[in-house]
Amino acid sequence: MIPAGIISSDGHVCEPPNCYVDFIDPKFRDTAPRILEQPDGSEAFVVPGFKRPVALGFIDGAGFGVRERNERAKTIKFKDIRDGAYGGRARLSYMDKDGIAAEIIYASVGMGLCMHRDAEYKDACMKAYNRWLQAMCSEAPERVYGLAQTAVLSVDSAIEDFRRAKEMGFVGMMMPGHPIHEDYDHPDYDALWECATDLGLPICFHILTSREGSLAMPHRGHPLNSFLGIIRAVQDVVGLMVLGGVFERHPKLKMVCAESDAGWMPHYMYRMDHAAKFNAENGLIKGLSKLPSEYIKRNVWMTFQDDLTAFNSVNQMPYTQLLWASDFPHTDSTWPRSQQIIAEQTAHLEERQRQAIMRGNAAALFSLPAGNESWRMHAAS
Repeated sequence: MIPAGIISSDGHVCEPPNCYVDFIDPKFRDTAPRILEQPDGSEAFVVPGFKRPVALGFIDGAGFGVRERNERAKTIKFKDIRDGAYGGRARLSYMDKDGIAAEIIYASVGMGLCMHRDAEYKDACMKAYNRWLQAMCSEAPERVYGLAQTAVLSVDSAIEDFRRAKEMGFVGMMMPGHPIHEDYDHPDYDALWECATDLGLPICFHILTSREGSLAMPHRGHPLNSFLGIIRAVQDVVGLMVLGGVFERHPKLKMVCAESDAGWMPHYMYRMDHAAKFNAENGLIKGLSKLPSEYIKRNVWMTFQDDLTAFNSVNQMPYTQLLWASDFPHTDSTWPRSQQIIAEQTAHLEERQRQAIMRGNAAALFSLPAGNESWRMHAAS
C-alpha cells in the first residue's frame, strides 16, 4: 500500500553500466549501450548509431545550480551519480527528502533509443531495459512503479510487449513517438489499443522521443529555442490520436503526455474545436461523434513539474487529467524544493483539486494501491 503523500507521475532513472550489457540478448551484447570514458575525462553513455553520447550530467542534474551543474558535467563519472538515480531502495531517501510517497518511472537513455533507426537493435535494448527495471522496482514495490518500453516493431509484437509488461508488474507503456509500420491512427493499431485498454495500461508519450522533438534538431536563433519547441512533438501525437478517431473507436484508452507541461492544453483544445467547426457542420469531422476537445478531456492526461499556468487553468480543463511530477533526477526537476513550489503554486486551489492533481489522478490512472488519500506527507516538516 502506498503511504500517504504525493505521487510523482514522471520520475526517471540513470540507467547503470550493466543495464543493457547484462540484460540484453547475447546477440547484441558487443554493441549494447554502455558507459565509456570521453576524451575530456568524463563518462557518458555511448550508443552505436547515435552521433553524440548521452551525457550523465544531463541525466543526474537535479538540485544543482547552473554553475555547479555545468562544472560537474565536465568531469562526471558514473561513480558520481547519486544512487537514488538507479537503485530502487536507495531512491526512497531522496523521495522522502522531497515529500514524495511514490513515483512512476520513465527511462532516460531509453528516451533517445525511441528514435534509434535500427528497429531490431532498439527492440533488444528496450527488452533489456525492461528486465533491469523490473529488478530495480522490486526493491521498493510499494513506492516505485515502472513503465515498460516497446519498440513497436509490429502490431503483433507490440501486443506481446504489452502482455509481457503486465506480467512483469509494470503499470504503463512508454511509447516511441513514431511506430515503424504506418502511424498510430491507422486501423491496424486498433488491436493494440484494444489490448492496452483490456490490460489497463496507459500509453505514455514522453518528450524527446520523436526526432522532430529532439534537442539535436536544427533550430532558429538561440539554442533555448529548441528547448521551447520540444512540446510540439507531443502535441502532434495528441492531434493524431484525436483527429484520427483512435479515441472514438477506443473510448477507454488512456494516453499520457509526459513532461510536456499542461498550461497550453486549454488553448490547444479551443484551437482544435475552432478548426473542426470551421471545416465541418457542428464541428463533427468525419469519423468523430464529438468535438475534438471532448476526447482530450476524457482520454488524455498531462504531467508537469513547474507549470504555474497549469494550476491557474484548472477551470479551463478537467483538473482530473493533470498529473504533477518531480522529474527527479533530471536537470529540470523540482527536487529537493518540490514541497515549497507546490505550496506556492497550489495555494489558490480547493483541497479536492490539490488532492486529485498531487495524488488521486495518478493513483486512479495507473491503478495504484493508493491507500490513504492525504497528500500532505511532509507539509508540516
